[in-house]
Amino acid sequence: MVKLNDEMKSVFAKIKIFPVATASKDGIPNVTPIAFVQLVADDTIWIGDNYMVKTLANVRENPHIAIYVYDPDVKRCFQIKGRVEAQTSGPDFEKMKGIIKAKNEKYPAKTLLVVKITHVFECTPGATAGKKIL
Repeated sequence: MVKLNDEMKSVFAKIKIFPVATASKDGIPNVTPIAFVQLVADDTIWIGDNYMVKTLANVRENPHIAIYVYDPDVKRCFQIKGRVEAQTSGPDFEKMKGIIKAKNEKYPAKTLLVVKITHVFECTPGATAGKKIL
């Protein structure tokens, strides 16, 4: 199991909006900015679905996801890849829904995407750009 290190967790914690990429079973890509992306364990990320259409359809067809993490202050970035499971009930779903509703009751909090991290790649420019680091 792949776990983010302390440096990665520090960069992750600074991000407000995450570009999240998925693809359909036919390989048609989709990238969308998502605000509710939380690292809930060193190897697990939660993504809250308020208004997903293509992203949700894609993960149901193809359970792979990529999340781009970039800190412009230190020019540090990496890409997280993982397998995703969509949940619409259960204790984790209810917890995510409560967090989203506490921010704004109008958000529907329809689905919880649970991402298990499988790989991390370097994105910072230089000799190691594109290399698998975890």
